[in-house]
Amino acid sequence: MTAKKLEMNGITIEFPGVKALNGVDFTAETGRIHALIGANGAGKSTLMKVLSGAYNHYTGDISLDGERVEIKTPADAQRLGIQTVYQEVDTAIIPSLTVAENIMLNQTVQSMENRHWINWKHLFRQAEEILAGMNLTIPVKKLAGQLTLAEKQLVLIARAISSDCSFLILDEPTAPLSQTETSQLFRIARDLKHKGVGIIFISHRMPEIFELCDELTVMRNGELVVKKTIPEVDSHQVIEYMLGRKLEDQFPERVSTAGETLLEAEELSDGDKVRNATLHVKAGEIVGIAGLVGAGKTELCKVLFGASPSTSGTVKLSGRSLKLTSPHAAVKSGLALVPEERRKEGVLVSESVASNLTAVNLKKFTKFWSFIDSRAEKTTALKYIKALGIKTSSETAKVGNLSGGNQQKVAIGRWLIADADVYIFDEPTKGVDVGAKRDIFELIAQLAKQGKGVIYASSELSEIIGITNRVYVLYDGGPVKELETLATTEEELLFYSTGGR
Repeated sequence: MTAKKLEMNGITIEFPGVKALNGVDFTAETGRIHALIGANGAGKSTLMKVLSGAYNHYTGDISLDGERVEIKTPADAQRLGIQTVYQEVDTAIIPSLTVAENIMLNQTVQSMENRHWINWKHLFRQAEEILAGMNLTIPVKKLAGQLTLAEKQLVLIARAISSDCSFLILDEPTAPLSQTETSQLFRIARDLKHKGVGIIFISHRMPEIFELCDELTVMRNGELVVKKTIPEVDSHQVIEYMLGRKLEDQFPERVSTAGETLLEAEELSDGDKVRNATLHVKAGEIVGIAGLVGAGKTELCKVLFGASPSTSGTVKLSGRSLKLTSPHAAVKSGLALVPEERRKEGVLVSESVASNLTAVNLKKFTKFWSFIDSRAEKTTALKYIKALGIKTSSETAKVGNLSGGNQQKVAIGRWLIADADVYIFDEPTKGVDVGAKRDIFELIAQLAKQGKGVIYASSELSEIIGITNRVYVLYDGGPVKELETLATTEEELLFYSTGGR
């Protein structure tokens, strides 16, 4: 099979106040898996949105096999065999349609536009054949809204290859997946590669890139830095290319300043995912909640914050019993939650950076008759933008236009202004590059030094080991082991995370 070559030459694109891409060259071939990586804000997602037709105001050339092509809409890209599966799968899946209808969506829409009858029996059979070709057994008549997140992602990949697909763009595909689900995704990616599909793989996870990919392109500040084959580099070199400097120790110095007990939870349950959870957090302490995807970490965080109702158990803050009937009650009591799904729950993507940073504590920024003091809001926003190193054109820029790492800094910053007693972080580095991770770790360490209590929930066991003082290991909704972090290892955490006793 003759390989097809995709070339992007001199791609430049600007948004108000920022040049997102500056003369970028990028090449990929069918039958190979090509990693596109860079720190948050490097321009990799913007480059792929140009290729997928989402952005059309770029300059530069795109060619397939040496022939110049025009890509100004997603339909243009799809006609050329370029398909994309974005990180936010829930926005691309239609939950009220069946699996088959979601897979065959493009063909169904074309039939309706041309006023052709749809042969539903044939459509369901086609969907079954596509899934069988991927060695998947997802029921085609099941409603897509009933699928797991991993199954939805696989359905979107099936949709992509249901049409003529030469190049498949996967944007942070493993961020929400468990280890088993990631292995299944990698098997499918390798199968597609052997069938002649070129895969462009965007990820921040170095082990995945070195396990799956054939070559990589590194971007920084909207420009191409280097293109290498995987055997030519190691992970340390790649990180240096991404950051433009050597990466110092990833985690800040661990300081144990544990004081009085701040937060206590006893036999906490939600009747579903959280079962008899007992834990405590002291002032100046970072307490890890470790566990695999599905262990109940997010659910526990939400129960502690009043975002999900508890069916039994008690929560105390500084010895005072709390009735956490809502997040509002939790905030008034002195609790803060930085949630896992930042775009859905952590930030207001259509609002400005300033509005997001001050949203949690608007009382500080209101004058008489509840009018917002815009000058005070701006002054505070600029202070925290500088302190947190948020990369934005101005405090008025929409948060939805920031990179993932900068969105996460905004999500954290809004709670710093609120000045809570206990901070709960749920997967705070999800989809964040190594440079932004280091910044987030520093912020969390500073909170502990100020005497705040911190809960750090993560399935990244290396992060649990690197930043926490104590750790509770969750399995099947409840803590099965409490450990001193300096006296444990990733292997021991994994042992208990998988049900070991």
